[in-house]
Amino acid sequence: MEAVIFSGIQAAGKSTFYKQRFFDTHLRINLDMLRTRNRERLLLQACIEMKQPFVVDNTNPTVVERARYISAAKAAQFRVVGYFFQSNPGESVRRNAERAEKWRVPVAGIYGTAARFEALTFSEGFDALYTVRVSAEGTFIVEEQLRDGV
Repeated sequence: MEAVIFSGIQAAGKSTFYKQRFFDTHLRINLDMLRTRNRERLLLQACIEMKQPFVVDNTNPTVVERARYISAAKAAQFRVVGYFFQSNPGESVRRNAERAEKWRVPVAGIYGTAARFEALTFSEGFDALYTVRVSAEGTFIVEEQLRDGV
């Protein structure tokens, strides 16, 4: 049983990464699709109850926002893995402009999320942490973060 929590500004590659790495194994919980926190909460609860591996594909910029998923998963004895999508706002604004118009995020929203961002740490309850970057060629580079720099 695994809970994967994505964190990163909009247009950093989170949904594409989900499709490439987790589509066949983990259910996707995404507020953009579900539209309300109540629907999100119900789907999270269903995943927990069914012991269904899931990915939370939201920006999750703060410790408080991530805590709702981590605490629920930990209480059900899920392994909790965090992925930080490293992207500067300028890169995200460029990728955002390439999206279909209905999926574009206001530029101010990208910068606002970046300003609120708090780094992921093991002390939040993560069992493993990874940093994800998009290469110049458009591929994902994933690096595991080690505890205490070891």
